[in-house]
Order: sequence, then structure tokens, then C-alpha cells
Amino acid sequence: MADQTSPTTTRDLVKVIQTVKPESKPLPGYEGQHHTRMFVGVCMDECYPGLYIGDMGAATNKEYLKHVGITHVLNTAQGNKITTVNTKASFYEDSGIKYKGIQLLDVPSANIKQYFDEGAEFINDALESGGRILVHCFMGISRSATIACAFLMLKRNMTAVEALTTLRKNRQVYPNDGFLSQLSELDNSLQKRGKL
Repeated sequence: MADQTSPTTTRDLVKVIQTVKPESKPLPGYEGQHHTRMFVGVCMDECYPGLYIGDMGAATNKEYLKHVGITHVLNTAQGNKITTVNTKASFYEDSGIKYKGIQLLDVPSANIKQYFDEGAEFINDALESGGRILVHCFMGISRSATIACAFLMLKRNMTAVEALTTLRKNRQVYPNDGFLSQLSELDNSLQKRGKL
């Protein structure tokens, strides 16, 4: 979308996080009601049409997901270690939600870029079929946001700055520095190939 001539750096993405402040808005599905986030016990925001980013509370509340119309869930923190979310496809069977899990820890050294393509494909398939997708991790700020950024870059032709800005306008996301570095690498690779 944007015409860029210089390489994107991690610093460019940190600047987005520092300057773009999310709008305050009600919990999806409970518009017009006050203090619902604490009452329902979930934290989830629509960050792009049909694409929601949320936390473990949202991911494990199947009744809420059905209320909002979520058809797909991408767990970017699958596992049973600290700061992971131990759900699998079988957890969602009774709700008809399609599931994909990625085992990834929220540490700067984690190789999240290996999941960019498959995560982007799963999100794109959900949206192209008319569905709504929740992309989540433990808190809904780093792993999930990074995969959502990669989707916007790979499937919606946004730069890393545009993708992160889009998400930040709707949710307090903050990918760790290692993930920001991998997003800037993706951005620069797409620029070189003329994809942005």
C-alpha cells in the first residue's frame, strides 16, 4: 500500500506502539453495556473486519465466542506450559468452531516467522468463507498480534507499519522485540519482491 524506499526497522515498529493509542470501545457483542469486560471475564477486540484478537479468557469461553459469531480460532500459544493455552480442536468440537494451534512461547528468541504463512492462510480462509476468527495467545498482545500483522502484510498487502497501526488502533497490542524484528524482516523481504 505505502511507497517505501528505506528498509523497515524494529525501531519503526516500536514507534507505532509508542504513538498509536487504541480507541476505547465496548466488548464485542455487548455494545452499549458498561463494565462488561470484567463481568464476562474475557478480553477481545475486533482489529480488522472479522478478525478478533483476544486472550485466554476469550478463547476458553465457548458461549461467548458463539454469542459473537466466531467460526474459527487460531491459538498462537498452544501448550500446557506457563503463558500457554491448553486447548485443542476437540475443545471446540461441540461448538462447530474450526481450530488451528501453534506451539510458541512469547520470548524474543522464538522463531515465529516459521508460522507466518500458515497462520495467514488460516485467517484468510476464515474471512474469505464469510467467517469470523479469533486469533489469541495468553494475553492477546504479542504472539497473536504478530501473526495477525503477518496476515495483513501477506494477504492484505499492508506494510508492517500499516498492519501494526491497524491493530493498535483497536487493541493494546505489543509484540516483543524479537517478533517486531521478524515482522520488519518480512516487510523488507516483501518490498524486495515488489509485494508491498
